[in-house]
Amino acid sequence: DSSRMSESECDSDIRKNPKKAALVKKRKCCICKECGKRFCNKSLFRIHVRIHAENKRFSCKECDKSFNYTSNLKKHMRTHTGEKPFSCKQCKKRFNQISHLKTHMRTHTGEKPFSCKECKRCFNQISHLERHIRSHTGEKPFSCKECDKDFGDISNLQTHMRSHTGEKPFPCKECQKSFAQISSLKTHMRIHTGEKPFTCEECDKRFSTVSSLKTHMRTHTGEKPFSCKECKKRFRQLSNLQAHMRSHTGEKNFSCK
Repeated sequence: DSSRMSESECDSDIRKNPKKAALVKKRKCCICKECGKRFCNKSLFRIHVRIHAENKRFSCKECDKSFNYTSNLKKHMRTHTGEKPFSCKQCKKRFNQISHLKTHMRTHTGEKPFSCKECKRCFNQISHLERHIRSHTGEKPFSCKECDKDFGDISNLQTHMRSHTGEKPFPCKECQKSFAQISSLKTHMRIHTGEKPFTCEECDKRFSTVSSLKTHMRTHTGEKPFSCKECKKRFRQLSNLQAHMRSHTGEKNFSCK
């Protein structure tokens, strides 16, 4: 069938045509979820996806997902049964795949077999290296369908999507306030615990957030990064600038009832 094309033909189509390769670099590429292969031509990508679809013969009765090999189906079934036959001898944590156990063991051994050729930084997972590589290439393959903003990491896209959906999946157990990011919840929890992990090296004063420490440091450095456009007066804090601006606008925030 002339509409079918093998993976090698897909690749060679670009290699044989340098001009097409130059155009391809400017386009957003599609990544095959099955094998990780990248295509910058949508029609070739659709053809490639059909190759995987034709090879899937083993279907899951729980969710109708299909696999090329029965061994892959068996692995997948553990996501439904909850079976975790592989356990870590160090901490007794259990996993549903041997590959996940091997990856986990590196947290105990400190092994980092995947290194960046650009900066020699090492990682214990190939996925972490791939994510890091994007900091060098500037590649952002994950796009928001709502606002077309691009991200280099799928987790950053998922976090961003909450700004559209309003989802706040991380609730505070103390006051029931909810947050879109786990980091925001951790920062909030310090209000309840009184923890102040950030210390000023000049006077040993402690703060619950790094932003509060940065603001405080300006009392030592004399830095005033916020300037009034009307009179050029400068301030250490944005809130002080906003209060000052009312002297120009005549705005009165607090009214007597």
